Amino acid sequence: MESIKYDYSTLKGGIKRVFGTQAAFAKALGMAEATLSLKLNNNAEWTQDEMELTLTLLREGPEMIVPYFFARSV
Repeated sequence: MESIKYDYSTLKGGIKRVFGTQAAFAKALGMAEATLSLKLNNNAEWTQDEMELTLTLLREGPEMIVPYFFARSV
């Protein structure tokens, strides 16, 4: 069975809007840039804690969980 691929373009837009760069966001999130890149490219999974912290850092409510983390790639 093929693994599901997610579209993180909305999340990337939020990161750019608030932090300017993925590097600045990775630092705020407390993870290496390489780890963030793996997650944004569907090569590593997000933890629940990381998702929750992301919403806080991007000043978003829980309604953004699906658009940010569960939009499927087509």
